[in-house]
Amino acid sequence: MTELTPIALPIEAGLRGRLIRRYKRFLADIRLEDGRELTVHCPNPGRMLGTQDPGSAVRCSTHDNPKRKLRHTLEMIRVGRVWVGLHAARANDVARRALEHGAYAPFAGYRNVEREVATREGSRFDFRLSGHASRDEPCWVEVKSVTLCSEGLARFPDAVTTRGRRHLEHLMTRHAAGERTALLYIVQRADADSVAPADDIDPEYGKTLRAAARAGVEVHALSARVLGDRIRLERVLPVVF
Repeated sequence: MTELTPIALPIEAGLRGRLIRRYKRFLADIRLEDGRELTVHCPNPGRMLGTQDPGSAVRCSTHDNPKRKLRHTLEMIRVGRVWVGLHAARANDVARRALEHGAYAPFAGYRNVEREVATREGSRFDFRLSGHASRDEPCWVEVKSVTLCSEGLARFPDAVTTRGRRHLEHLMTRHAAGERTALLYIVQRADADSVAPADDIDPEYGKTLRAAARAGVEVHALSARVLGDRIRLERVLPVVF
């Protein structure tokens, strides 16, 4: 099989508008095509560098759950010629689809895909893979959503992340215990050609990432094309250390 068989996650993002502002981390104001203004949920806790310019085209999903305070969620923003996915949880959702369907060769062959599994170190990793025909040990996979990109180089993180460093440290611990461990970057934009640590933003994260790679933690990156009705994993990207 090819290393990556393209696979898509259906989404709904039919509400169109323009970004007015993003504020208080989880809120954004948008202006609809008919001139109305709405406050929507922003599902991205990062700084969203390069992806929050006022006036940019945005698309949102609509939810009818009466328990929600805000009916709409900001899903994506237009940056240049591409849509950038801003919903961080979508990275985990599309990664799960790829893992369950064996779409990415390095993780194919596992019968069981568990989500949000805790370890004795205190971390809760995104996935635990088990039941491989030729491997007895489990495989732990931590997924990171990447949106920061300039001139084809995607970078992570876009803000200092103590949690991200802790995940790397605990992946190293699991690897030292004889288990397989991996970090998977999902780049939610189609204009990236490679991925690198954002050393200018969080140098400690970059140091920890390099230490993890040297210790045997696998580092993978996949590029996703974001569209109004789906997010499609299309390419394997090199990670530049």
